[in-house]
Amino acid sequence: MTNAQVNASTTLVTMSKSQVSPFTPEEAAPLLAGCTDRIASVLWGNKSIVELVLSAALAGGHVLLEDVPGVGKTTLARAVAAVLGVRLSRIQFTSDLLPGDVVGVLVMTPDGGDFQFRKGPVFSELVLADEINRASPKTQSAMLEAMEEGRVTVGEQSHPLPSPFLVIATQNPVEHHGAYPLPESQLDRFMLNLSIGYPTEEVQRRLLLTPEQPHQNLAELEPALTRAQFDRLQAGVAGIHISDEIATYLLRLVEATREHKDILLGCSPRGAMVFASVVRAYALLKGRAFVVPDDVQLLAGPVLAHRLTMAGGGGEGVRRVAMAVIDEILSRIPVPR
Repeated sequence: MTNAQVNASTTLVTMSKSQVSPFTPEEAAPLLAGCTDRIASVLWGNKSIVELVLSAALAGGHVLLEDVPGVGKTTLARAVAAVLGVRLSRIQFTSDLLPGDVVGVLVMTPDGGDFQFRKGPVFSELVLADEINRASPKTQSAMLEAMEEGRVTVGEQSHPLPSPFLVIATQNPVEHHGAYPLPESQLDRFMLNLSIGYPTEEVQRRLLLTPEQPHQNLAELEPALTRAQFDRLQAGVAGIHISDEIATYLLRLVEATREHKDILLGCSPRGAMVFASVVRAYALLKGRAFVVPDDVQLLAGPVLAHRLTMAGGGGEGVRRVAMAVIDEILSRIPVPR
């Protein structure tokens, strides 16, 4: 397939999606509540995280789960795929993983006369990039084009990825051996950076007493949406209203990250656009036709923290420092009434 064919294909997809009849917030709310409840039945005590991941999916974004091992990151990704009814592909990132292991390779045909493209695991509707920071920068960069443009280029040809296309990547925030920090350009491709955190004592007790229940719930999950319904939900995001006051508030938060003394590089214009997109999606999930200040405040940390380069440099705990700075910014920027 030539680049012209890829562009034509992308145009057709865009046109077909623009012709989809969007769900109203009243129609979307019960559907998305059902999705949330089904996923939360597997990831106990983390309904708010589930809502944020679904918001990113509706907005067409990707999610980075940064957390310690064993808190349910992989389980969350599997549950999202099952409930949305999309194909899941898991890529275990390791130091010896090559770009071709992710995007695919050209292989010679049996007669030796030509080369054919053999698709890699990235050609799936939901890609679980497990421990993404364990792969080399060269392999990490293989995901950049896929996450930003929905296609990959191998040799002289570009190949479109499925639609929808969602990447849920995981990484351990405290690494000592064999880890490569994600560069700013790749971090910026993630719409949200989330942390599940340790379970509460009540949830931990339930897990100890009925350890098989989450696995059983995961095995029994069935799709809650058809592809047509998911397309209509995504189309509904664009119709959510952001008032001038809310837009100004959001932009002031973004601008504050560019002027703060503890931040070397603030949020980019692309980050601001992503911010607006995901707050719209979250409002739709909540059954509202408009964005409220609480939506912006809730999503400020997950959207902005990983897009900031702190003046003190990187290292362990940098996300915690970034979140503290964002909290400080939120406390001093006037909230619209």
